[in-house]
This record gives sequence, structure tokens and C-alpha cells, in this order.
Amino acid sequence: MQLYHHPYSLDSQKVRLALEERVVDYTSYQVNPLTGKNMDSSFFRMNPSAKLPVFQNGEHIIFNTAEIIQYIERIAVVSSGGGKITVSSGEVVEWMNKIQEWNPKFFTLSHIPEKYRLFISKFMRRVVIARMSEFPDLASAYHRKLRDEYETEDKLKNPEVLRRSKKHLVSLLDEAETKLSETSYLVGEEFTMADVMFIPVLARLELLNLQDEYINSRPNVAEYWNGVKQRPSYKKVIGRYFNGWRKYKTLLKTWCFLQIRSKLSRY
Repeated sequence: MQLYHHPYSLDSQKVRLALEERVVDYTSYQVNPLTGKNMDSSFFRMNPSAKLPVFQNGEHIIFNTAEIIQYIERIAVVSSGGGKITVSSGEVVEWMNKIQEWNPKFFTLSHIPEKYRLFISKFMRRVVIARMSEFPDLASAYHRKLRDEYETEDKLKNPEVLRRSKKHLVSLLDEAETKLSETSYLVGEEFTMADVMFIPVLARLELLNLQDEYINSRPNVAEYWNGVKQRPSYKKVIGRYFNGWRKYKTLLKTWCFLQIRSKLSRY
């Protein structure tokens, strides 16, 4: 089993948490979307959407995050020989889908300083153009990605798009706050795949330094967040990259790489 992912990718974090929690072995392939590695022809031929993560088991390839996690659960059940591990209940799946409905893309980009965001966007457009000329058989698919880059910038100028994204997030957090006033986790007293889906959302808010507005203002969510950060899976998948000074190291490394590639015009 192979997983194509990256620590920056929120959906990748969800899948890796599931793999760690269910103790499923896999081969890890990091694909950094900020440096355009997801546009490399080998990856792009497998997944023309260029989105992460991608899970592959033999010839079976899955792109949908929720479907990957449910597939991992089924693998874990078979591996355990029908022991304590069971597949997610209907309520857990309902929460998983509810969390997955919130797209973090525009919310995240809107909280990145414009000069950095535009620099990365310009770099990505040049990467796509370079790949179009290198691989003419993929030109139409690359062209769609180029169009997507321009459309993203246009949508970021629309206050209504950002307002809807924030409203959706607030609604999700408020519902979680209510639920966590009754139970230790999102679905009862046991940690489930619903929590696996929710943790990266909170991690993204903390990475953007928005924890006071969105997490700490909700006491039950804040207590829950402090607790789940102690789990070994969190420390391995997210904490090792973004806790404290580590997030600056992680981001600085990528930023320097982009600067060097841009100055050398190597895309």
C-alpha cells in the first residue's frame, strides 16, 4: 500500500492519522504541492486533479479522503481477524462527511499575506506552463489546472466566497462545541474516525494563529484540542512538523526552495 501525501495537506493529515490510529503499514511518498511536485508527469498521469492524498493498493487507487479512510478501516478489520476493531457507525460516517464538506482552500489562502500567496500562485502557473510544453499529450489536463489557478485568484477577490467559507467553518465548530459538552469525543466516549477528520481542521486554525478566535473561544473544543494533541498519532503526523518552532522550519525550508527555483527560472 502506498500513500502520496504531504504534511501541509489537510486531507493528507486526515488519512495519515487514520493509518496511524489503525496501525496499518504503508509506503510513504511525499509530494509537495507548494513546489509543484504534484504537477510532475508521473503523479499527474495517475491523478490529473493533482490533489492530495492519493492511496494506492495494487491497481486499486482512491482519491476521495473519506473513502480512503473507510477503506483503511476495512483493511484494519480484516488484519485484526474480526477482533476489537470495527468499521465506523452511521453516526461516525455522518460526522466524517459533515467535516469533509468544509473546503479549507479559500479560508486558508485568505489568511496568508497577499505577497506570499501571489508569489506561490505565480510560481505554480509557471510550473504548469513548463509541464505543458514538456508533455504535450497532457497539455489539455495541464491547461485545466492553469485555468483553476486563475479562477482561484478571482474567487479570493470575492468577499462572498470568503464569507461563506467562514460561515461554514463557524457552524461546524459550533456544532462540535455542543456535541463535546455531552461527550469526550465527537461520537461518544471513544476516539473514532470522525475525530481523525476533525483534528486537522483545528491544526490548520492553530497553524494560521487563529486559535483564540476559533478554538479557545469554545471551551469544550479547546479542552478536546488539548487532549487529542497528546495522542501519538497527532505527534507523528502533525506535531513533528508544526509544533512551536518546527512550523517556521517547515515553512522556511519550502520558501527558500521556491525563491531559489524562481531566481534560476527552474520550474
